[in-house]
Parts: sequence; C-alpha cells; structure tokens
Amino acid sequence: MTQDNHHRTRARKASARLMDRRTFLKAGSLGAVAAAGFGGRAAAQETPGDIQYRTLGRTGMKVAIVSIGAMRTTEPAVFQAAFDLGVNYVDTARCYMDGVNEGYVGTALKGYRDKVFVATKCHMVTPQEDIIKSVEESLKTLQTDYVDILQLHHPSRQDMLHADAKAALAKLREQGKVRFFGLSAHSNEVEIIDGVLSDPDKFFDVILLTYNFNCKDDLTQAIERAAKAGIGIVAMKTQGKAGYEAKDLGDVSPHQAALKWVLRNPNVHTAIPSMVNLDEVKEDVAVMRMNLKLTQRDHEVLRRYRLATASTYCYRCGECRETCPARVDIPTVNRSVMYAEGYGDMPLAQATYAEVPLAVSAAACGDCTQCVARCPNSVAIGVQMRKARTLFA
Repeated sequence: MTQDNHHRTRARKASARLMDRRTFLKAGSLGAVAAAGFGGRAAAQETPGDIQYRTLGRTGMKVAIVSIGAMRTTEPAVFQAAFDLGVNYVDTARCYMDGVNEGYVGTALKGYRDKVFVATKCHMVTPQEDIIKSVEESLKTLQTDYVDILQLHHPSRQDMLHADAKAALAKLREQGKVRFFGLSAHSNEVEIIDGVLSDPDKFFDVILLTYNFNCKDDLTQAIERAAKAGIGIVAMKTQGKAGYEAKDLGDVSPHQAALKWVLRNPNVHTAIPSMVNLDEVKEDVAVMRMNLKLTQRDHEVLRRYRLATASTYCYRCGECRETCPARVDIPTVNRSVMYAEGYGDMPLAQATYAEVPLAVSAAACGDCTQCVARCPNSVAIGVQMRKARTLFA
C-alpha cells in the first residue's frame, strides 16, 4: 500500500475521531503557541518561492518535492488541480480500490501525461506471466502506453531478489512498457534498503518507504546510504498519524510541519501525501515553495502531536510480535485500525486486514484473558487489538 499516508482525513464523523481537541491540548497549550507568535495557520504561511525540484536518483527524473499519493483520491479534478500547481509525479497501484483508483488517475492524466511522471505497483506473483498481465491491465486502466516507475508492492527480501520476478519486469522494460523499477516498504525499511543495495544486479532504481517525524535515526541513515548509491527515495505516510479533523485544533495544523520535517532531508527526493480534496492540495502543495527549515512553531506542533498519538502510533518495528504468544501480526492489524479510524476509510481498512492470515489476526487474541504483548514505543496493543476485533468482526 505507501502510500501513506502519507495519509489522513479531515472529514470524519465525530464518533470515529482518534483524538479530540482535549487530547491534543493535554500535550501542550495552544494558547502558549499562539502567544509565542506562531500559533495560527496564517502565521505558518510563507512568501511563495520557486517550486523546488530534486532528481529521483539514477532515474534522472526531475520531480517536485511534493507529489500526490493517489490511494484515496477519487476526483480527477483534485489530481489536475495539483498538476496545475506544479506537482509532476503521481503514485497509484493496481490494488488500490480494487483497480478503480488507476482509472481515476488515468482520467486525470488526459492532457497532462507528457507533464506528469506516473508510478504504479504490482504484487510479487508467480508465474511471471501473471506479473506481466497485471501490469498490462494497469496500462489499460491508466490509459497510457507506459509507466515511468513500476514497483513491487511491499515484497519480502526474498521476493525482491526473485529471478522470475526480475525476468518478468525486465521483459516489460524491453517492451517499452516500464522505464524504471522500484519497490514499496511499509515495514522493515532498513532491511529492504540494504537488500536493494546488496543486489548484485542493481535492479531497483527507486524505493517508496514510510518516513515521517516519528521515524528513528537508523532509517534516516539507511536513506542516506541509498541516496548516495543513486537510489531514488520517495516518502509515504509522511503525516504520521495525522488522522483528525484540522478544525479540532483551531488554526494549528501539523500537516505542513510534518511535510517539512520529511523534506528537510535532502536524501528524500519527493513525498507523496494523500490529497483527497482541494483544501488538502492547497495546504500540501504550498510546502514545495517554502523554506524547509523547521521553525519553533513546527517543532512545538510536532512535539505535541507526537505525544498525543503515542498510544496509537505504530512504528512497525515488529518487536511486539516476539512478546505475543500467538505471534499476531500486530503491525498490520494496527495499520488496518489506522485506516479505519484515522483515515475514515473502512474499505481500505478491511482490505488490509483481509491480507492477514486468520491464525495471526486479532481473532487469535480471543484466547487471551489479558494482553501480554509489549510495544517498545508505548502503543496500547491490547486496546488496539480489541478495536480490530470490533471493527473487523
């Protein structure tokens, strides 16, 4: 999936809120922030500069630093508004909305295809003819003869080095249907990066990975290694778990600060936040013309947001699974809950949860009277698993 979220929603029912204004205020005073002179949305705006572009590794593609993650966008006009403001890279996938999302992107690309780089994804499947068939279906739905980047969707390290998969992808490139190859990583990002770097074939050109202000230094260091080796780095889930209505915070929004945190790293070539309406386009796209240095206001907003989401934000490190007697796939279950409660996107949540084998789903927690799994980052695992059993029963 990438995309993510880089994802969030600002139009959820109050009953589904992950965090209300009171919870956020417990982490700090909005009044104090405003009094310091950096509290309001207007104060966060800067004098517009030129659009900032970066080269996407050895692909040579010059991409605006803010791109659009298509996973939850259904209105072609939203894509086109972003394109008109300078966005020139869009990320989708065959599996998004059961293939429908690529259709929305394809419609939006009419009149823009020669101005916009297109990335899509396929799963690692066998035989290799199935990979080729999946990509050809993507091209048909996208209404284009080729995609600029084709990514294997969250493969294991074994999958990414699979000879048959490489052969299928190479055939697509020979046919002119794909220009460059990449892969997406929702977890184990450092391992995936090192796998790409150690590949003797140097097959993959781009990595799409989760990267936001909650991430650890080891991932930042791995990103630097990859970028120095010529790998293009695309960041998803850049907003952390910003899944609440902006109006709940008055004039204080974490979204621009979160994007600036990601993009201040020069080794990240572009970010793909989800944009589902014109307000989100305006807010996110503005960042590509801003000074990316974090202000005192940015640091304070992100600090309070991190504290306010500490009990629910999953770092996907996987350490919790070793402490769970049933070895439940806690990171993926947590991601499913995030899609339901954070994004307000139940179809996406259900589809993600359906990928979890029953034996390691939240259903396996039913045999435990008390959750003994432990998170090194203070996520309330027992609470999250109970939510999952309720949401996905």
